Amino acid sequence: MANGKINVAVENIFPLIKKFLYSDHEIFLRELISNATDAISKLKHLSSIGEVKGEIGDPRIEVKVDKDSKKIHIIDEGVGMTAEEVNKYINEVAFSGAEEFLEKYKDNAKDSGIIGHFGLGFYSAFMVAEKVEIITKSHQKAPAAHWICDGSPEYSLEKADKKERGTEIILHIAEDSTEFLEEARIRELLNKYNKFMPFPIKFGTKEETLPLPEDAKEDAKPETQTVDNIINNTEPAWTKTPSDLKDEDYKSFYRQMYPMQFEEPLFNIHLNVDYPFNLTGILYFPKIKNDLNLQKDKIQLYQNQVFVTDNVEGIVPEFLTLLRGVIDSPDIPLNVSRSYLQADGAVKKISNYITRKVADKLSSLFKKDRKSFEEKWNDIKVVIEYGMLTEDKFYEKADGFMLYPTTDGSYLTYSELEAALKDSQTDKDGKLILLYASNADEQHQYIEAAAEKGYKVLLLDSPIIAHLIQKLEGDKENIAFTRVDGDAIENLIKKEEAVVSKLSDEEKEKLKPMIEGVVPGEKFTVKLEAMDSGGMPFVLTQPEFMRRMKEMQQTGGGMMGAFPEMYTLLVNTNHEFVGQILHTKTAKKRERLIQQALDLARLSQNLLKGEALTAFIKRSFDLIK
Repeated sequence: MANGKINVAVENIFPLIKKFLYSDHEIFLRELISNATDAISKLKHLSSIGEVKGEIGDPRIEVKVDKDSKKIHIIDEGVGMTAEEVNKYINEVAFSGAEEFLEKYKDNAKDSGIIGHFGLGFYSAFMVAEKVEIITKSHQKAPAAHWICDGSPEYSLEKADKKERGTEIILHIAEDSTEFLEEARIRELLNKYNKFMPFPIKFGTKEETLPLPEDAKEDAKPETQTVDNIINNTEPAWTKTPSDLKDEDYKSFYRQMYPMQFEEPLFNIHLNVDYPFNLTGILYFPKIKNDLNLQKDKIQLYQNQVFVTDNVEGIVPEFLTLLRGVIDSPDIPLNVSRSYLQADGAVKKISNYITRKVADKLSSLFKKDRKSFEEKWNDIKVVIEYGMLTEDKFYEKADGFMLYPTTDGSYLTYSELEAALKDSQTDKDGKLILLYASNADEQHQYIEAAAEKGYKVLLLDSPIIAHLIQKLEGDKENIAFTRVDGDAIENLIKKEEAVVSKLSDEEKEKLKPMIEGVVPGEKFTVKLEAMDSGGMPFVLTQPEFMRRMKEMQQTGGGMMGAFPEMYTLLVNTNHEFVGQILHTKTAKKRERLIQQALDLARLSQNLLKGEALTAFIKRSFDLIK
């Protein structure tokens, strides 16, 4: 048995960091500002426990770009470092000063806001710089230190004449990274990664207009003054408690997050939990309507107010990725470059919490102000239906506030729907038949016919409703959804009407082959039915199962393979037009009448297009003549 010590070739560390550690070189600014933030957080904590004496003021961070000298400066007024600490934290790769600080003060530093954990963030500087300098002075009584390294394992460390507490990082930008010497590029990165950091970040100056004094003359012009340009909001709404915020505060923060979004959000959900994990955030419900193709990267993930990613897959349940907002948690497990989530049990717990919180909020809104909830239904239903399909725990809670709109403008929960229809819309086997329309305009004829018979028709028009109906039928007892133009409505018609046919059996036997001789048998199955004489002569229905499977295929799911276009053609034996077909003496005229009635039925289903539609229009004019 042999024991040994693994050697790390130091000269290979910097090329590895530059090439592999971070996916985007732009991350360097986020990492260095995070380090500066940690330095101020440490100072504030030490001051709070008495280890730093005297006033520390309001420490902040400054970023400066010197394009002519090809330098970027990141300056903080934080805790600073001694030469010994530079040796420990900078010259020992992957030694985390943040972790050491948290361990040293573990009894009272857990809420100090320290960001760093891996001790690698500083080295991201070498992704864009050919040389890096550190000029730093500790809060302790020790000389300032000046560290210089050109990206090789060699460095120099000597005394400096810096008088003020804090640290300045100077990046000498490499030729392949000169894009970062453009102020517009740095401003873009600061806005992306650092706009909600907890301490002020100065980037340049700006002109500010001073208000005119009350006694100013009418033609007086306001004066301007040059002030520091602070690019970040140090206290974003999610860091505050809900009781400290008003509705306008939430809307104002939404406008700050999404300046190009002109519609106000419908409502928001404030997340705030400290056990068994720490998480804060705000989720907003935008007006979604029936659009499942909305951009799904509108929720931003932060860690201690540092932007991480807008890809929240895993931590936010899929159905909630249609929402907008912010989630911030120091307990989210990230990879070493803090670029994306790692698989972890904590992620699932956080996801479950968010699901429960959203369900509770929706339930509360429904109970508190049902009228308002109903008014918002068409804008939020896709999220709720999507959640019921994909999250069992959400499904259980949502059953109490899932609404079923009707074509007459009412909104019913499932229990209300069941109570209202159990005696009036059952088939011969006692199964509750829930009629629904998916398009009120296209299926208007069928809706009217059902309404005339006293049936209640639901308006279920979301793109995923076929999937949800399938799930509901599997979970509920003895119910069946059928579209108002589907074949299952025949059972209700027979049960309700029991209409006697005006045609004898002999006449029906004669009529059926006449119609089948004209109607394409590969697409239409002809059935003779005695129906209300005031209805349509020909009515097309589609097998509910087949139509639903096709719809599910179109939105992802359902059985594989193409489903044939199959329809049932119900011929109303009590309609006088059908009697006219039967008694027409010439075969050519009979064929035209049958074709005309079939095309009218196809037209009602939006199935008449192209050449067939042209032929129908021409034939209609001929019949008028």
